[in-house]
Amino acid sequence: MLTEQPVLNIGIVGHIDHGKTTLLYQLTGVWADKHSEELKRGITIKLGYADAIINKCVKCNFYTISQECPNCKSKTQQVRYVSFIDAPGHEMLMAIMLGGAAIIDAAILVIAANEEFPQPQTKEHLLALEAKGVNQVIIVQNKIDLVSKEEAIKQYYQIKEFIKGTIAKDAKIIPICAQQGVNIDKVLEAITKLPIPERNINAEPLFLVARSFDVNLPGTEPKELKGGVLGGILKQGKLKVNDIIEIKPGRSIKQGDKTIYETVKTKIIGLRVGSKELKEALPSGSLAIQTSLDPSLTKADLLSGCVVSLEGMIPEITYKAKIKFSLFKEIAGTRESIAIEPLKEKEILMLSVNTTTTVGSIEKINKDTIELSLKIPIVPFKGTRVGIARNYKGHWRLIGYGEII
Repeated sequence: MLTEQPVLNIGIVGHIDHGKTTLLYQLTGVWADKHSEELKRGITIKLGYADAIINKCVKCNFYTISQECPNCKSKTQQVRYVSFIDAPGHEMLMAIMLGGAAIIDAAILVIAANEEFPQPQTKEHLLALEAKGVNQVIIVQNKIDLVSKEEAIKQYYQIKEFIKGTIAKDAKIIPICAQQGVNIDKVLEAITKLPIPERNINAEPLFLVARSFDVNLPGTEPKELKGGVLGGILKQGKLKVNDIIEIKPGRSIKQGDKTIYETVKTKIIGLRVGSKELKEALPSGSLAIQTSLDPSLTKADLLSGCVVSLEGMIPEITYKAKIKFSLFKEIAGTRESIAIEPLKEKEILMLSVNTTTTVGSIEKINKDTIELSLKIPIVPFKGTRVGIARNYKGHWRLIGYGEII
């Protein structure tokens, strides 16, 4: 029997304009680019969400999201319920992609067959997945209709060579044309074969906020207003309608030239997965929490990057962090090969912690550990994976990863 919630949260990653959003549409029937700037510029700026039920034909074993097999017109049976996140590929949006990597179980790496391989963000996104501990990867070779058979095969072997020794070393490589829907069934089939990670439903609940919304239309009457909505994933534990929750670091408040953070407490009014209402949510794919908060507190992602749990269960926020780190050999995201220099005291780094991004100054270095003073506070869960980026020529470049100790 199909579960009430998606069993996997799958990120769609890769270089800009390689066809990620078009692939997401073919896999779900949903266009994730709904932000006005995204539609105007043709790129993904925010994390896009969609979910799908994957079906399998009872007669010819064709995989589809339709209830009728498009191949032989027979009935289909439901196989797996999954959710997707469309991550931005543009180099300036790397922090958002890292935040997305924190809430996925697996990834589809999209590579355009008609472009030189590897592209800068192809390398950077693969390293971002490693930094966040995502090791289940499917590779799709897109736009296969725009190259010859020989060119496609040549790139296939380039990809095989490229992924040696990486987290994607055993990844399936599937040639597709997302624009025309070619081989989408093979991608859906590969998704049904991905292992489902173990979820700890008995732990204290931990929800990571990736987006926050005001869902009310302009002009809505005050008595008709709906409370603010939090979007993200429940990593562990359970949440129920009517639970009282805490949100940290919470809302930011300007006091003179300082910004302080105030914990937000609220009540869960509703839990939603796609169009389905839940009474209780378990750890799984994407989840939306409707709260009793004034929607002005959640509009425009004001609470994205926060963590949520039951009242009294979240550690106090901190402006200090101690991290055990590892550095990559080369800077990712650039066309030239640049060796990564050792970290230095007082150096400014960008850290991606869960779904939040902060900047910190290195106060102390001891072999493979660093202590930092942070500009934006974090919630210090021990063992949390952290992406580490350095400013290189005006751009934040991923240089390594670590974990909070």
